[in-house]
Amino acid sequence: MTDLWLRRASPQLLQLLDKCDQHQDFASMLRLIATSLCLRCQRVTALPLNVRPCATLSSAENQKTVKALYDLSVDVQKVRKLKGWVLHQSPAYTEEVADLLMDMGASGVIISRILAVHPEAVLFHPEQMKAQRDLWMTVCPNLKELVGIIEKFPASFFTSSCHHDNQQNNIAYFQSLNLNKRIITKLMASAPQSFSRPVEQNEVMVRTLQQAYQELGGEEANMKIWLQKLLSQNPYVLLKPPEVLRQNLLFLRDKGFSTAELLRLLSKLRGFVTELNPDSMRRTLVYSQDTMGCSEADLRDIILNCPALLYYPEAILAERFEGLLSAGISMSQIMETPTVLELTSQIVNYRIQRLRVHGYDVRTGSLEVLNGTKKEFEMSYGKLQLRRERPLFNPVAPLKVDD
Repeated sequence: MTDLWLRRASPQLLQLLDKCDQHQDFASMLRLIATSLCLRCQRVTALPLNVRPCATLSSAENQKTVKALYDLSVDVQKVRKLKGWVLHQSPAYTEEVADLLMDMGASGVIISRILAVHPEAVLFHPEQMKAQRDLWMTVCPNLKELVGIIEKFPASFFTSSCHHDNQQNNIAYFQSLNLNKRIITKLMASAPQSFSRPVEQNEVMVRTLQQAYQELGGEEANMKIWLQKLLSQNPYVLLKPPEVLRQNLLFLRDKGFSTAELLRLLSKLRGFVTELNPDSMRRTLVYSQDTMGCSEADLRDIILNCPALLYYPEAILAERFEGLLSAGISMSQIMETPTVLELTSQIVNYRIQRLRVHGYDVRTGSLEVLNGTKKEFEMSYGKLQLRRERPLFNPVAPLKVDD
């Protein structure tokens, strides 16, 4: 194993060692030094930028860190397998980060879970962690909720101190927009990159979204609510280039969508319009129209009813059309309820089989019953089941007879 590392890292050094076979002690010493250096290079490459300046790498594990993790019931073997480089760092603040989380109300199980998933947390200085806690509490004062966020998004909480000023400025900016604190907290947790970068970049994207909303006829009074929903449902929209939004809106306008329809699309797409591009949408629209054999006007109506159709490439759409048609569903049914295309073929087949048990034939009935989340489908399925089990008449009630 050592020779393999040497051959990869330094062929010249290996040649030197081969020439020094007669000097076994010298060769062994060189091999030990080279192996240590290769291990160091391997570990440093894996280190995230935000913790490299704060810790020193050692070829041996930091036994204090290992013992502290064991004491906290952290799965050390899992840490070794996934992020073993953390165990070679010094200094580490395992006990301090555990105390901080415990003071915030985190249980031992939660602390163990956080450190198993994100062991890098032990490399952050206690003062840095306290500063992060105080910063997050400006938008999430409920410690129980904050602990839940840290458990779900530990990497968002344990960030480099060099981002602290940007985080503060971005929080102040979003608060100036009168956004709900929960929305700001969700943004920080699920899209931390948008808070780590200069606030000016977020200002540009927010202005672009606001201008697009107003130009499409959106009412000023509703803009704050619209923006909150958009950012809540797609936090990553802030990280997209502003020109992408305009290019996509221009493309859809050229396809015949009216201003009101574009606003409806922008609202229903929940900002995901920034994930698209004209080329991909063009291919999807052409394929969909050819497959369904509909006019451009009909296609626009279908897109308005199922905006997600714009996202799927031809290969996925082909599979879903084929799955529906092979189940005996007609193309006209699909066009009437295009949202069924949002479901995978496996989900569609599973739901069809369950409905068939209760005598519901999707080939002759509405496809609406197939739609929705798992919870929504179960509710519809339950209603069908209840309807089937309900007696045709109430044997207790008196029968109506003619006098």
